[in-house]
Amino acid sequence: MAVGFGSSDDDVISGINVTPLVDVVLVLLIIFLITAPVIYQSAIKVQLPKAKTGEEAQKSAVMLTLTKEGDLLWDKERIDWKVLADRLGAMSATIAQETAMISADETTPHGTVIRLMDALRQAGLSRFALSVDSSLKN
Repeated sequence: MAVGFGSSDDDVISGINVTPLVDVVLVLLIIFLITAPVIYQSAIKVQLPKAKTGEEAQKSAVMLTLTKEGDLLWDKERIDWKVLADRLGAMSATIAQETAMISADETTPHGTVIRLMDALRQAGLSRFALSVDSSLKN
């Protein structure tokens, strides 16, 4: 009797099924994408002033934060005051339509906030929104 190749039920399966691996990796990627902004956002400690009249603001292309140490951040990226002028200058074509969202720690000196607003106005941006903690609302 002749023995045929590949026709036996006792053959070893030599292929690897990668579908379960891909499924697990995609689920982990989705979990990471959902949780990363929350973790990253909580890394910058800014105690916003409290106000009862705060409103929800729209997402802005110019999101600036002033920490209590006096550091300036653009979209959570630490920048120098000189770099601020350069970045605003690069936006000169669309800057007139933008609204700057300024988040300043409640212990930030008033003069530092005014300095930031002045730099924005010199670049041609005249609309501002100030972030507040509106948890005092009734």
